[in-house]
Amino acid sequence: MMKLKNPVLLGIVGAAHGIKGEVRVKTFTGDPLALADYGPLHARDARSFEIVDIRPANTVVVVRFKGVNDRNQAETLNGIELYADRSALPAEGEGEFFHEDLVGLAARDQTGATIGNVTAVQNYGGGDILELKLADGKEALIPFTHAAVPDVDIAGGFIRIDVIAAGLVDDGDGDGEPDRGLPGQPAKFSAKSRPRGPTDAGGNR
Repeated sequence: MMKLKNPVLLGIVGAAHGIKGEVRVKTFTGDPLALADYGPLHARDARSFEIVDIRPANTVVVVRFKGVNDRNQAETLNGIELYADRSALPAEGEGEFFHEDLVGLAARDQTGATIGNVTAVQNYGGGDILELKLADGKEALIPFTHAAVPDVDIAGGFIRIDVIAAGLVDDGDGDGEPDRGLPGQPAKFSAKSRPRGPTDAGGNR
């Protein structure tokens, strides 16, 4: 890892764009263009990258880095993760979280029983999704919404999940109680509410 005290992942470089050294970058900032606001970005191999131009392009941004002037150079950057030190980022607002803070938290159900832990935060364009490893070894994806995850306690080291709203169990009769499945034995994922997107290198609900 680069020499940052508290590195936060802000983006991942994708394919080259055009012939002038531009690249496509998937960002994890609430405003994709904010990627350019945090000074030089750093890679795991200690290289730093200064953004000299950035513009939106569908679900990504197109970026030109200082010193990258042709397509051949741009192609060598594919897959590089871009980090900034946490001290360079704005403080989280209420209901906002850095992805790094969520990974590793215990996942508890409404009764307080631990059913697994958060292993990753994903976003495929429709909002933040939490990836869980359940107590039985299975994996599950749940929407990171107030309905599905009503409580996040970073200091306490856990999130509290509404297993019905999260799609981990069924409630076919609408009585607010699970019809089948137990914690750690999820039904197929089916988000019941639209996840909201991330804000400033984290997520918000």
